This record gives sequence, structure tokens and C-alpha cells, in this order.
Amino acid sequence: MIVERTNNLFDMDRAALEQLFVRMGEKKFRASQLMKWIYHSYETDFSQFNNFSLKMRSELAEQFTLELPEVISQQESEDGTVKWLLQVDEQNAVEVVYIPEATRGTLCVSSQVGCSLNCTFCATGAQGFNRHLSTAEIVAQVWVAAKMLGHTRTERKITNIVMMGMGEPLANYDRVLPALNIMRDDFGFGFANRRVTVSTSGLVNKIDQLNADADVALAISLHAPNDALRDTLVPLNKKYNIKQLLDACKRFVKDKKKSRITFEYTLIRDVNDRPEHARELVRLLSHVPCKINLIPFNPFPGNAFKRSTAVAVEQFKQICQASQYITTVRKTRGDDIAAACGQLAGDFMDRTRRSASIRQLQLEVV
Repeated sequence: MIVERTNNLFDMDRAALEQLFVRMGEKKFRASQLMKWIYHSYETDFSQFNNFSLKMRSELAEQFTLELPEVISQQESEDGTVKWLLQVDEQNAVEVVYIPEATRGTLCVSSQVGCSLNCTFCATGAQGFNRHLSTAEIVAQVWVAAKMLGHTRTERKITNIVMMGMGEPLANYDRVLPALNIMRDDFGFGFANRRVTVSTSGLVNKIDQLNADADVALAISLHAPNDALRDTLVPLNKKYNIKQLLDACKRFVKDKKKSRITFEYTLIRDVNDRPEHARELVRLLSHVPCKINLIPFNPFPGNAFKRSTAVAVEQFKQICQASQYITTVRKTRGDDIAAACGQLAGDFMDRTRRSASIRQLQLEVV
């Protein structure tokens, strides 16, 4: 576990805050009081914490901050999807997206500035990687979105959190875990365990660690039914192949009642969307309690892939459903504001300079 020195209280989950107050000579319960001000009342001015003494308020203000990123822009799609661009430092910004539906409101949260995994169908991966987000920068995405939506007072409620924005969450594990704790803490945002989903491209060792550390839902970015194809779409597969990944998934759901893994499968025209791919997929997943989420590819500038036809998507879905898998097709939401799955690009200084090589890989796959 990486321990970083910070004075931003958004970086600290309840356990860390309790330790902080003990060091200050205070009782542990002060942590839950402070969290209620921050996450229930959306208050960041220490002077307003009126159940704290004036002396304690002064000490907090002198020694700590409640620093939030600047909101550069807010865009709203015709379908109600909202995307915010948040400035996290002088050179970098990340995107967070709210997706409203009839019975739920999902917030898609980023974990890194860019992504280092090179998935060839993803706008974030094509742009490269700069750095990990801090716990505070992850938590702040939820805080800012909830406050701007009027989450506690209007019909635009956030009911689900998905770590599916920019970046690979499990590659930033030590900062993501405290953020997950805050999201699920009754004195934090108070989301139910199964309402918080971590999506990974397949960091097997970290899947096992997450299983031990946090009771959350798991989604796997699979996108191919065999190693040869997945190697070209998700290069991480060369380190952790499909068998290793599925074994980790089985360990994750073992002894968990009614628990299922969600397998995300982006459908790319003439690459992975043929009926034989669907039949291979259902055989592959036959021993893993799961559901399948099909995602029609969302194009972005400079990308050679194309979205599967509606006929191909429906045929793929029918093959999966015929094998008794719960199978959904993710609606394309917010693509008019580049907020759809795989389109998040943010604004950042790429330290990896990979764009040209990734475009070449895309052409080779097609």
C-alpha cells in the first residue's frame, strides 16, 4: 500500500480520518462528524462545522484543505447525459459522465489521467497516459457531480457508481481503494456495495486483492472470446491470458450468493462480432456466473474501427441469450458530446506518445 503525504481531507477515508483526529488529541467520532459535513451537507468551509469547537475549526483550516478540481465545462446531451471536464492540475483534465435512465442514474468515474493499457478501440488509450489520479481527485468527481445535479433534492439522483471512465482502476489500486471506501461509507456517499462497480481490463493479481479488500461489483472488459484476438485488442492479455482472468473471476464470486461478473464486450464490425465469435464466447463463459453487456463500438477521430451493424448486434445478442445468459445491449448515450463508452479523452499531456503506433495497430487488426 502506497502511503502518500497529503493535507487534502478528500484523500482520507474514515479509517484515515480517525487516525488523524487521534493524532490531534480528539475522539475517533470526529471523523464521522467531519464526513457528514463534507459528503452529506456538501460543505467545504471549516468555519461552518458548528459541532466542532472554534479551536478545532481553526486548527483544521490551518493544517488541512478540502480542495476540489475546477469545473472547466459542463455539457448536456439531448438524451440527458451530462459530461463534466475537471481540471486536476495545470496541464491535465479528466472527464466524468452522468447517465440518467428510467430507474437509475449512473455516474462513470475516471481513475487515471489517460490510460497506459493501449486498448486499441478506446479513445482514452489512444491518447496515452500521464499519471494516476489521487483519492481526492477520484472522490471529487462524485462530489462535484452530486452537488451540481442536486443529487439529494431532485429526480436526477446518482444510484450507481461505475469505475469505467478514463484509466484502469486496478492499476491505481492504492488510491482507488480509499475512494471506494468513501463511496460506500454511510458517512460518505452511502452507496450500497453492489451499486459500486469496478471495471478492469484484467489485472489478475489486483482482482484477487480487490476481492479481499472491498465488497463491490466487478466488470471485466473482455471484448474477445480467444487469446489470439484479445491480444490485438487488449494488449494486457499477453501478460494475463483469458484462462488466468477467468480463474480470478471464479475466485471473486466464490462464496458470494447471487453474485455475477459482468463481462463487457465491445462489438467492432468484422473484427469480433461474427456469429462464430458469439458461440465461442458462450462456451468460454460457461463455468462463470455472469451476465454479458454488449457495447456497440463508439467511433472517435483517428480510429479505424467501425460500429457493428444493428443486425450483427442483434444476432450476437440472440446467440448469447439462447445459451441462457442475461445479455444486454448498452444504449449509445451521450455520443453527441463524446460521452459514450470508449469516447472519453479528457485533456492532458501524454507522457507515452503512443497515438501513431495505436492507429497502426488498429489498421492491422482490421
